[in-house]
Amino acid sequence: MNEVITKPNTFYRAWLNAKKLLTVKTKPLDYPNELDQLQNSPATHPVHHPGGKRTLDIVLVLLALPFLIPLALLVALLIRGGSRGPVLFRQERVGYQGRRFTVFKFRTMLVNACPSTHQGHLHQLMNSNTPMLKMDSRDPRIIPLGLWLRASGLDELPQLINVLRGEMSLVGPRPCLPYEYDHYLPWQKERFETVPGLTGLWQVSGKNRTTFTEMILLDIKYCGSKTLGGDLKIILMTIPALIFQMWETRRAGLASSRPVRRATCYATGAARSLRFAKQRWLAWFGQELAKTSGKEKIENEFIR
Repeated sequence: MNEVITKPNTFYRAWLNAKKLLTVKTKPLDYPNELDQLQNSPATHPVHHPGGKRTLDIVLVLLALPFLIPLALLVALLIRGGSRGPVLFRQERVGYQGRRFTVFKFRTMLVNACPSTHQGHLHQLMNSNTPMLKMDSRDPRIIPLGLWLRASGLDELPQLINVLRGEMSLVGPRPCLPYEYDHYLPWQKERFETVPGLTGLWQVSGKNRTTFTEMILLDIKYCGSKTLGGDLKIILMTIPALIFQMWETRRAGLASSRPVRRATCYATGAARSLRFAKQRWLAWFGQELAKTSGKEKIENEFIR
């Protein structure tokens, strides 16, 4: 058991190596001091807007379109074949300086899914120090293949439309929902002093392993230290981060399915027994049929 724990998975090792090579050069966060400083003097982090960020977004999106368009069409076909309803999902989000806009995503949930479940889960995360784990693995609202689309980030491909429209950037804090924004404290709203993005410093710094307060601090840290070189590093680090996220999703799915298998072991064993008995009966019947047909051939040749 100890050997299994001490030897990390291949995906995990690759993610760690990539993170070491591409680590964004920012000062390490001292969470207690940063939090105390922001709460007492919210204006201590000046906002920095690097020139050329908008140009970088447009150039990278246009270069990636020949590859992303066929991929987006494939995802649309999978959604259309696995669930009734529209392929795209529109939702109001809060972006730069609290401005609201419509974000586009591939639909990964059932049509007219009730948002109260997510609101309750989000409220719990905002008021605790627990890691920001998603409830995807146990959410009955998710459509077939929706879990993997969310883990791989493919559900967010249509947000490139928002990037081209200038409402989002490739790198930046994630745009939050209006009911989440309404519960933000004044110092937490500093994360809206830059354009929201598809990926960001939080996404490549642990994401689901961080708390809500740590996410806010990472986003504010990015607002005050973002550079074009840092954005490129974050984009490159997103790829191994997504691979590691998919691996974690698969591991969580396997772990959640084990209790179900134990609870239904009797039924599973009975089904296997019936299947085995059926196979034995068919094999015996086939042998007897072959013997009968062989005897008939011999008798026919003897008569001739």
